[in-house]
Amino acid sequence: MTQTNEVGDLEVADVLDTSGLLCPLPVYKAALSLKKLQPGEVLELICTDPGSLEDIPALARQRRDVLLAVDDQAGVQKFWIEKGENV
Repeated sequence: MTQTNEVGDLEVADVLDTSGLLCPLPVYKAALSLKKLQPGEVLELICTDPGSLEDIPALARQRRDVLLAVDDQAGVQKFWIEKGENV
């Protein structure tokens, strides 16, 4: 599965690199990082666990965050998640 979305000039508040970690650690660490952000701020998440392609969008839905973009290339998944207002 390859998804690519252009993120352009998106302002990122924090970058979290979970490369080499397997489920559930990328999800857990992403949730902790998102808790620290203010609503509207964006987290850039870098993963190498292929399961993240399902896990991270599910996390965003459950938390009511906005998954702005996904990039999956050469075994590296990148996600841009905007913290929602209701979290």
